[in-house]
Amino acid sequence: MIAALGTLAFLATLWLLVVVGATVLEESGARIAAALKGEPAYRQVTVPVRARLRSRWRKPMRARPRWRAAA
Repeated sequence: MIAALGTLAFLATLWLLVVVGATVLEESGARIAAALKGEPAYRQVTVPVRARLRSRWRKPMRARPRWRAAA
């Protein structure tokens, strides 16, 4: 009986690995194939970024204790 349960657990684990592997290949299979061919998977898009030239330097704020009268 233990051998049957062990076999069932092994087959269930094997089935789960096959399902997860198929899902991964479905999502990223095109990228993997492009990488094996040495081609970029996606066209690179460059977006111009404006750099902030002027920045204000502020003095760091310090926390101050607030004293309250004991009730």
